[in-house]
Amino acid sequence: MNLPNKLTVSRFVLTGLFLAAIFAGFSGNESVALVLFSAAAITDALDGRIARQRGLITNFGILMDPLADKILTCSAFIAFVELGQMEAWMVVVIVARELAITGLRLLAVSRNVVLAAEGFGKHKTISQMTTIISILVLLSYEQWGLPGKWLFGWGIAGSAHPWIWWFVGLSKWASVILTLLSGGIYLWRNREVYLSDT
Repeated sequence: MNLPNKLTVSRFVLTGLFLAAIFAGFSGNESVALVLFSAAAITDALDGRIARQRGLITNFGILMDPLADKILTCSAFIAFVELGQMEAWMVVVIVARELAITGLRLLAVSRNVVLAAEGFGKHKTISQMTTIISILVLLSYEQWGLPGKWLFGWGIAGSAHPWIWWFVGLSKWASVILTLLSGGIYLWRNREVYLSDT
């Protein structure tokens, strides 16, 4: 197994550790979850870049890299619903889109066609990871003492909420909108895969 594929597989492991941390009862668990999720996000940025630079692109990586992304982000969003940090309908939209695209890829594979991730989908993934990280920062910044409060705890125009609270709200909507747009574009561009049987 080459290095990019190892990084992809590590993202599955980090997802499990992240979930264990976010639901753990020890002090500072949200900060640990933030570190674990950030590490997983870094592997997402590295595996594809290394694969392209070193000519290590494989069918395994083409299929499993986006799947690892989906499992990581969907796990985090579902966990946030449980924690009261994410609206359930937003997560339903996100998960439904990811299931639809995964189903399309599986259908394509059954016809010996591999559908690679597209640029717009990467923007969607970045927006989702930004949302997740910002929520984790909101949950954990007070655990960092004064540095955390100086960076993330100050309000905007006298608001009772810190600026990171407003950023979380905006990033949630950005994630939902980009998720819908990227899913629609992907389904349209690859429509021959599912329309050929109709």
